[in-house]
Amino acid sequence: MDAGDALVEAIKPFAKRTMREGVMGGIGGFGALFEVSKKFKEPVLVSGTDGVGTKLKLAFHLNKHDTVGIDLVAMSVNDILVQGAEPLFFLDYFACGKLDVPTATAVIKGIAAGCELAGCALIGGETAEMPSMYPEGEYDLAGFAVGAVEKSRLIDGSKIVPGDVVLGLASSGAHSNGFSLVRKIIEVAKPDLNADFHGRKLADVLMAPTRIYVRPLLALMAALEVKGMVHITGGGLVENMPRVLQKHLTAVLQRDAWTMPPLFGWLQQHGGVADAEMHRVFNCGIGMAVIVSKENADAAIAQLKAAGETVTRIGEIRARQGDEAQTIVV
Repeated sequence: MDAGDALVEAIKPFAKRTMREGVMGGIGGFGALFEVSKKFKEPVLVSGTDGVGTKLKLAFHLNKHDTVGIDLVAMSVNDILVQGAEPLFFLDYFACGKLDVPTATAVIKGIAAGCELAGCALIGGETAEMPSMYPEGEYDLAGFAVGAVEKSRLIDGSKIVPGDVVLGLASSGAHSNGFSLVRKIIEVAKPDLNADFHGRKLADVLMAPTRIYVRPLLALMAALEVKGMVHITGGGLVENMPRVLQKHLTAVLQRDAWTMPPLFGWLQQHGGVADAEMHRVFNCGIGMAVIVSKENADAAIAQLKAAGETVTRIGEIRARQGDEAQTIVV
């Protein structure tokens, strides 16, 4: 059995745990098959693709590969979720110079864990060995998620109006964005990554996997009207909020409404990063923003808290004044 076959056999038990209604066939075929459930009357397919970025460089340095797979799934499923889509299935792409089966298995085990959290099936992927393309011990990852939503329930931000409330769901850390700056700060500050940092190793805090918000937000959408959702990824708070706002609207966020986790204070202090740059690069403790009417805000907060989320009212929508920015942090 060659390394590729050994990897397929190693990951089959993890992929099997992610199976759900609609999957046709299993891992190992030339193509993956999925039948959209009849529960959708007018299904619209929503797809997303992403990677883990330079967080992988830190994973290589720490020889820690068990969580980046969760990051990979999270980046795609959270993206399609904001349009109201239920993630259905996921495919991965793992590329390396020479396949190391234990490392690849750890990564794909994490991918399967992320799929379980998101309720989507891991139904296929590609493992590519390309000698001389990657340094020894390094690899690259990409992921592809497909979900579905009723056409009448698509969320595009068109119903957002002045007076609506912005709720912030806590992140689990830096997620998978801003790691070029993170690594530069580490290079300059030279911290002991194994040292205690508020009860955990600093390395574990930095590598904490991206939070997956699928299950609580699907439940919220079923219970009340969600007008908009924003996955806080590259571009941080200030560059992602405008993606769901019409040109005549501005989101005003109250910086003192939530407590920024210690990691971001550490990064800001050791990197000498200005507040505006922090808001542009990092999620600063808010991994997902949800926009609802003022009348629904309390019910939404109560439901999300009951589902285990840390959620805070962080701002509101108002009419845009002239050519001001569409996200203002005050």
